Amino acid sequence: MFSLILRYEDGTVETRDIPLPFEVGRAPECGLRLRTWRVARRHAGFRESGVGVMVEDFGSLGGTLVNGRRITQHGPLCAGDEILVGPCLMCVVRLPDQSSAAGARSDSRFNDERACVDSARRPRRPMESTAMGNGASMAIGAGGASDAACVPLQTAPAPTEGAVALARRAPPLDERLRHRRRLHGALIEALDLRRRDIGALSDAALREQARETLADILARDTRLPAALDRKELLAEVLDEAVGLGPLEPLLADPTISEIMVNRHDEIFVEKAGMLVRHPSGFSSEQAVLGVIERIVSPLGRRIDESSPMVDARLRDGSRVNAVIAPVALRGASLTIRKFPVRRPRMDDLVGMGSLDDAMRRFLEVCVAHKKNIVVSGGTGSGKTTLLNVLSNAIPAGERVVTIEDAAELRLDHAHLVSLESRPANLEGSGRIEIRDLVRNALRMRPDRIVIGECRGAEAFDMLAAMNTGHEGSLTTLHANSPRDALARLETMILMAGMDLPLAAVREHIAASIDLIVQQVRLADGRRVITAIVEVTGMESGRIQLQDLFRLELGASASFTGCGVIPDFFSKAAGIPAEISADLFSRRSPLRWENGRQATELAT
Repeated sequence: MFSLILRYEDGTVETRDIPLPFEVGRAPECGLRLRTWRVARRHAGFRESGVGVMVEDFGSLGGTLVNGRRITQHGPLCAGDEILVGPCLMCVVRLPDQSSAAGARSDSRFNDERACVDSARRPRRPMESTAMGNGASMAIGAGGASDAACVPLQTAPAPTEGAVALARRAPPLDERLRHRRRLHGALIEALDLRRRDIGALSDAALREQARETLADILARDTRLPAALDRKELLAEVLDEAVGLGPLEPLLADPTISEIMVNRHDEIFVEKAGMLVRHPSGFSSEQAVLGVIERIVSPLGRRIDESSPMVDARLRDGSRVNAVIAPVALRGASLTIRKFPVRRPRMDDLVGMGSLDDAMRRFLEVCVAHKKNIVVSGGTGSGKTTLLNVLSNAIPAGERVVTIEDAAELRLDHAHLVSLESRPANLEGSGRIEIRDLVRNALRMRPDRIVIGECRGAEAFDMLAAMNTGHEGSLTTLHANSPRDALARLETMILMAGMDLPLAAVREHIAASIDLIVQQVRLADGRRVITAIVEVTGMESGRIQLQDLFRLELGASASFTGCGVIPDFFSKAAGIPAEISADLFSRRSPLRWENGRQATELAT
């Protein structure tokens, strides 16, 4: 017989004696059946060969890992080897090729060990009833190595000492997570019994009710080790049950600009523009799903197997993106782009080295004089933050209408109307796209239209608004350069289904846009404006661009004026009194204050 200790994501430990050969998978005929979507119908197989027991992966999507390495075929297996298949970690205890005497000794130790393990864990459940539904997630690291290593029982000293050694090798985090799962389940059960009482409670009252209930559970709990801090454990379980779990302290940390949950036990954060792994984690996959549901439900949005992706926002406006199974193969993924506690101003961007004083003065004058501006850049380059800052230069007496997919703009303006698109409902109807909102905004008597991000057919309606009496409109789009931004606009207009020749599309773009501001995130995390470009018109069927300011990188990086006065000023009444001609020929070194955090440019 082939003896294994099976460890599941919910902390359940099970021992199995399985005759060779056998297969692991979802299919009913598999000797070891794992009912989870991350395991293939025929995932892997174990068989005896002339050299020993071999394990072979059958080409599954999730793969099979042996001792942290993904394998196609591996062998011979040894006692103590760890095989990871989906959410199940299998530790080899005994191989069938042992001598009878050794096997008898191992049997004795194995049986004693199994008795110790069974007495230490929760009541044993059959494999088919373990928590491995579609919401299950992998509790093992990306490399496949378990946090709780198995002990080679053939070399264990005495049975009792072997059980103690096995327990000691499990890290404290595993034990803490097990108790968090147990207490979380007890709290939910207690609150469910009084659902009628808590249904009408406010968030603050519900949190206080949950705190009192959990405190009572902890007071009567006799299974918690003395080493665990009960006050800290109460806060963690409470946050996970009625809050955002381990995300709560991360959201409160002003030095963190972005939070990325890759799966329930793997969280990364961005600090000062750099990504680092955070030691915290959720207790289970269901805890992550619960947090996602608490975020999207108040917004009237949904996330399930039929709609596994959603864009949402937190109460402070921070942007949230969530992806769940079956799209997310390693478990539910959550990305939060935080808003800074204090809204950054143009002076803050200058102090952080994102632009120089000449560029700041020029952009403020352009916004005040109703120039149509497109902010382009890559993901996380600071487009939305710059858009927020530019909006502060809009005169107070003007009516501003903002249009977004998921509302995240926070314009400091008294006369403001904010519109947000809406996905389809459960029946597949009721969808409201950004293009619909742009058309409706034209009937709302706007002085300015600000579109959070232009990414589709709404580009045509946006340019039409810019060209028909709504000057001074602002938007962002994804592009690596100003020339690429124009190409993307052409593509998006063609996506609108307009049967227009390319020359007409380009003329439409050239007549609508005045400036393109290119924002870039550098390798060290700095977010800077690399170019301010004027759209001067058409020539020989090509849109002409003229550099006004640019960032010159090198040994002495600097912001440099190109010595050219914008045509839209020279063609009009001349250069405004707020700026001078020498503004476009200045040169200033790129500065970066290390003491200042990059979090204010995080969106």
